[in-house]
Parts: sequence; structure tokens; C-alpha cells
Amino acid sequence: MCLAVPGKLLETQVIGESRLGVVEFGGIKRQVFLDFVPEAQSGDYVLVHVGFAISRLDEEEAQRTYQLLEHIGMLEEQPPEIQEPQQQEDKITGSLRRI
Repeated sequence: MCLAVPGKLLETQVIGESRLGVVEFGGIKRQVFLDFVPEAQSGDYVLVHVGFAISRLDEEEAQRTYQLLEHIGMLEEQPPEIQEPQQQEDKITGSLRRI
């Protein structure tokens, strides 16, 4: 099973040959690769799967997805900080085990 989660793109930067951005997921901020969505700009919502933004989506669709995730108990309040990839992966894996 694959899960992609919408997030709001807060900032972008280029490091080497890769374009990265900080994306906020309901209070959690994480750095993701933006190479698959070169048109994405700060303020856009992107769909993120395993650290890669795979498409853009509108705010209304992102909000609907957040409501569904909250309804099934997959959204938990976290302090707004950038988490290390392994910490984020552990949180997602733990949430998926509850389903």
C-alpha cells in the first residue's frame, strides 16, 4: 500500500542538481525533493510520497484529504519543526500499523 500526503510548500532551494523545499503537513515540517514538480512554488500544495513531491493540488483538495486523515486518526499534533527523515518514517509506519 502506498500513501501520499498533501502539504503546503513553504520555501524552495536548489542544492547541487536537486530542487528541495520545506513542506508543512498539519504542523510537521519536512524537507522534500521537488524535482518531479518543477512548476511548484512557495504557497502551493503538493502531494508527497516517500520524500518526493509527485504532483501539485489545490488547497480545497488538500483540506479534504486532511479532514479524511484526521477522521481515521492519522493526524496527530506535533510541534512545528523540521523532523529528520527517519523520525518521520517511524511516525508514518507506526500510524499505518494502527489501520
